[in-house]
Amino acid sequence: MMNDGFRKVLLIAYYFPPMGLSGVQRTVKFAKFLPQYGWKPTVLTVEPTGYYAFDDTLLKEAEEAGVKIIRTHSYDANHLFKKRGIVKMPSERTRKILQFLGDLFFIPDTKIGWKITAVKAASGLLEQEQFDLIFATAPPQTDFLIGVALKRKFEIPLVVDYRDAWLEYPFKYFPTPLHRFWHKHLEKRVLKAADRVIVTHRRVKESILRRYPFVRYNEVIIISQGFDPEDFPSTVSERRIRPVRMKIAHAGTFYAERSPEVFLQALANVLRANPRIRGRIEINLIGNAREEDKRLVKRLDLQDAVNFLGYLPHRDCVKYLSESDLLWFVIDNDYQTPGKLYEYFGTRKPMIASLVEGYTKQLIHECGAALCVPLKDVAAHEQAILEQFNRFEHKKMERMPNAFSSKFNRLVLTGELAKQFESLMDYDRAGSITVKEQSA
Repeated sequence: MMNDGFRKVLLIAYYFPPMGLSGVQRTVKFAKFLPQYGWKPTVLTVEPTGYYAFDDTLLKEAEEAGVKIIRTHSYDANHLFKKRGIVKMPSERTRKILQFLGDLFFIPDTKIGWKITAVKAASGLLEQEQFDLIFATAPPQTDFLIGVALKRKFEIPLVVDYRDAWLEYPFKYFPTPLHRFWHKHLEKRVLKAADRVIVTHRRVKESILRRYPFVRYNEVIIISQGFDPEDFPSTVSERRIRPVRMKIAHAGTFYAERSPEVFLQALANVLRANPRIRGRIEINLIGNAREEDKRLVKRLDLQDAVNFLGYLPHRDCVKYLSESDLLWFVIDNDYQTPGKLYEYFGTRKPMIASLVEGYTKQLIHECGAALCVPLKDVAAHEQAILEQFNRFEHKKMERMPNAFSSKFNRLVLTGELAKQFESLMDYDRAGSITVKEQSA
């Protein structure tokens, strides 16, 4: 049903600005651009809480786009750090312990304490206003459970958005077979209730279709991560005619096997074997830094080559990427494609990609300006660094074709999402029949 020329969608997202990091960007950009396709979003999220990073610029962007935001209390560990605000990034050992304990005691995740207050707040809203659709994005998977509860109560179409896989999430623990069984049971409930499933990665779609035969191929839609052209500087400051240093940038957080160790070891080896290069390569690491990474830089004697810039507001980060000569990407699995990769595509800058075999590697190969190297191969990293430095010296660094990068424009991707929303609007409210049910 149209409202002042707009349909209305309720977006359920635990992670939303002013929280920072990559988990919020997809949702805030969808919310920003949906009105251009006739959809007015209202975001249901949590009250300000403790977190690893905050980005008020993203919140301002959502507010300036006219996005209505409703915040509710959540009974979870983040709330305990509300007064502290920014929480220090834990060591890898501590992260694993906390992850294991969270997965042991909370199903589907540590944010389950948000469900009761979120459903209550959303119910009050849905009783007062008429919405056409519910959109829930995860992780946390608690968001999906909230969406299912509202779908059943109000009989409104539900679209679920997998930013990451559920059962195959690389950093998820299943302490006992019972834990895995219950997660699978919950995912099955979600998929049976959902009218459309959105995923960011082909591998996730394949795993869903393989595990749940009742899900049809055309009910799972791939809408990748992307970049917002408005985040990029209109002009990139010119480097000197003969720049002295090749500037390498990496954006994102290191954890698990997604570590800078192999790349930095390779860089140290290159500088040791080629003294003339020392002082001519620098790497800027953008994002929350762990103490073990700083110790690694010191141990490898790279203090003059590696800069830790900390977390930067999103547009400042993109500006830094745009003004670099070379970008470095690292991923340790084939079920994720972090949002930063698509920001890299937006810059059209050349890359070194440290990764495993799979669809993500195939995608990066398509960009035509990347050297892909095995995740743990130090020698291959040394060769890639030297090859890119040689191109830098001779001013022969490649750029990604615009035809490739433009496919990941978030405005275009939001249009694809709006098409999926519209496909569910053949809806008989009196009979509570959705398109999916009619074709079943």
